[in-house]
Amino acid sequence: MEDETPPSQEVSAKVLEATLLSALKMLDIGKWPIFSLCSQEELKLIRQACVFGNAGNEVLYATENDEVFVLGMNCSGCLGTGDIQSTIEPKRLDSLCGKKIACLSYGSGPHVVLATEEGEVYTWGHNAYSQLGNGTTNHGLVPCQVSTNLVNKKVVEVACGSHHSMVLTSDGEVYTWGYNNSGQVGSGSTANQPIPRRVTSCLQNKIVVNIACGQMCSMAVVENGEVYVWGYNGNGQLGLGSSGNQPTPCRIAALQGIRVQRVACGCAHTLVLTDEGHVYAWGANSYGQLGTGNKSNQSYPATVVVNKDRIIEIAACHSAHTSAAKTQSGQVYMWGQCRGQSVVLPHLTHFACTDDVFACFATPAVMWRLLSVEPDDHLTVAQSLKKEFDNPETADLKFLVDGKYIHVHKVLLKIRCEHFRSILNNDDEIIEMSEFSYPVYRAFLEYLYTDSIRLPPEDAIGLLDLATLYRENRLKKLCQQTIKQGICEENAIALLSAAVKYEAQDLEEFCFRFCINHLTVVTQTQGFAEMDHDLLKNFISKASRVGAFRN
Repeated sequence: MEDETPPSQEVSAKVLEATLLSALKMLDIGKWPIFSLCSQEELKLIRQACVFGNAGNEVLYATENDEVFVLGMNCSGCLGTGDIQSTIEPKRLDSLCGKKIACLSYGSGPHVVLATEEGEVYTWGHNAYSQLGNGTTNHGLVPCQVSTNLVNKKVVEVACGSHHSMVLTSDGEVYTWGYNNSGQVGSGSTANQPIPRRVTSCLQNKIVVNIACGQMCSMAVVENGEVYVWGYNGNGQLGLGSSGNQPTPCRIAALQGIRVQRVACGCAHTLVLTDEGHVYAWGANSYGQLGTGNKSNQSYPATVVVNKDRIIEIAACHSAHTSAAKTQSGQVYMWGQCRGQSVVLPHLTHFACTDDVFACFATPAVMWRLLSVEPDDHLTVAQSLKKEFDNPETADLKFLVDGKYIHVHKVLLKIRCEHFRSILNNDDEIIEMSEFSYPVYRAFLEYLYTDSIRLPPEDAIGLLDLATLYRENRLKKLCQQTIKQGICEENAIALLSAAVKYEAQDLEEFCFRFCINHLTVVTQTQGFAEMDHDLLKNFISKASRVGAFRN
């Protein structure tokens, strides 16, 4: 098909394609409400972020200079600032600056577990159940390194349940600590575990490649694709076909012969992704979070059908009943709890990443992982198109209006305007335009790039004429809005005349009311003195009917 592309369209087509691709990569962290507390300058510097907390009211972020900042409610000292005071101003965490964060997870207290690229582990926040791993039950008000049993170990992944913690080392070992009322630390008992201890049992000689925590359960994927589970199982979230708790790791037999790559845990449900791009789900399903089409809990793995496309990413968060997945073609689906509603089958969203599902649909609006934000050296589609307007370097068409050139791109004009779709030819290089003035025609072409207009109300009349001729209804509305905002006693009659001429009834009524409300001044203007006879007659008649001339 590439050979059929006319040569004259190649430049602008490539510009448009590049613009669209760059916009797809763009991730707007401003979708999480907590970031409204940050200035635009601060947002531009963010490279990593995690929104957490029971109401999505806490955030930790790292900047391009590896500085770490926090802000929010600070429940249980989870911001690590040394106190329990909330803050709407970003506060710097000196002890973590320059550390280069590799991964981060959080609990319901909340408590925070963070690993650096060097493999060091830091914890802080809620600690009533020893989930900080420091041997105490005192809340941690500042980040402290966890070293017990982790000396000479490089941690590559962290996961938190509601009040327990788990880490994965580079050599495939799993260590857990914290709350253990249901066996979620995998020690074989239900006693809380105050310091990290390795999970052994049937994981003793296996290399773990991925971990995840539900509220009170734990999961591990080993290198051969088997899944091991332990902890609370009241909703069948362990996938063992029962509802009994499991104090030590147990393999999910129902996944025999299936190679799992990743596991993700919701509050009480579980998702796994296989090496063939299939998704299985089990556990609680009161919001349809299993994606099976109903709300029945499931204690065995059930297939989730997502448009027969290969899945490359799954997402869930232990604080939510929401599930998400991304396909190989870039489509993002969500199911489960969506703003309090139940979505029982995978629903195609307009998002480009699973992170946005949790920003816009999940309750609370948290992040399911530490989010990496690309440097903002690329622009959104709207910003890029606006930048390319009247750019002679990339344009393939010029309009000559009042002796001045306006540089544009044929492919964009054809996409944006029916008029140009019908008149533009591939061999056009210059088109002379005499029907409209330069300010009016430039404003029209710029509108096609920006969806907005910048004109004084008098020129907007000419643009209204053009919009009527080209049947651009949205542009007509924008012109009318511009005219309404710019109306005054001096130009009211001229704008009323234009509204009548172009059959803009709403604008006509607005201008008429303005003239009546300022009748004394308007009737003394030059515009009123030069008013068209028929329009004057109609104006006086209509004004009389609304009682404008009563004593």
